[in-house]
Amino acid sequence: YLEHTPTTQNQFDALLSLGYNIGMGALKGSTALKKHLIGDHEGAAKAILMWNKPAVLEGRRKRERALFLGA
Repeated sequence: YLEHTPTTQNQFDALLSLGYNIGMGALKGSTALKKHLIGDHEGAAKAILMWNKPAVLEGRRKRERALFLGA
């Protein structure tokens, strides 16, 4: 899905990590991917945090968000 969208290595790694954890089918329909595809990187990073259920995943989502943003 990313072949026609400018994507940094950090963004790719974060989306891959998210997809591995929630399933690639869920990633395909996610707001995070949709926002990334239209170039809304802040919106995509924020949407990654939506996948924090159960609460133990909150730390992982925050790390993926930071990675996506290049931190």
